[in-house]
Amino acid sequence: MLDLVILSLHFLVCVLISLVIWYGSQDKDLHNVSKGTAEMEHDALVYVGKEDDIKKSQRITTKVNGREVVVFYHEGKFYAMDARCYHAGGPLHLGDIEDINGQSCIICPWHQYKITLETGEGLYQAINPLEPSPTPRWLSKGVKQRIHKVTVDNGNIYVSPPDLSVSFDSDYYADKYKSNGDFAVGK
Repeated sequence: MLDLVILSLHFLVCVLISLVIWYGSQDKDLHNVSKGTAEMEHDALVYVGKEDDIKKSQRITTKVNGREVVVFYHEGKFYAMDARCYHAGGPLHLGDIEDINGQSCIICPWHQYKITLETGEGLYQAINPLEPSPTPRWLSKGVKQRIHKVTVDNGNIYVSPPDLSVSFDSDYYADKYKSNGDFAVGK
């Protein structure tokens, strides 16, 4: 009989904890939307700045739904990605942009990781030691950095919120710095 009472109490406690977590997560989501530094616009796009201002500065950092994002203007195109490098959380807004194997890449200032602006792929150089004269070639590690869709409308720049149904390596640092607030916005 005592086992039945303990089991019933355990079940009741689990139900109460589940309710607290469920209601708490709903409140948290509502607060995150209202705390963002960028404004929500139609069709869930987030306004991040004026086109001319971003073209002049070449890059800005902002928050999209509480997530730190860097928006680049490079060679006539706008790109947006998580602001922290997938490898160790380095501040990508401080990195240089270089052309690597025909692709524009941001170079992480901490460990020199190369990330394509277009796709978020991590690039590395490799050689085949079985070749008679091994020469380094650029290869892809796959998509490691979350990129965000940029929309230009009437002189304004908008970024689409991330689709979190698919995960990327950069999500770890995006979440870490989202909660810590340690990100220094600026170039």
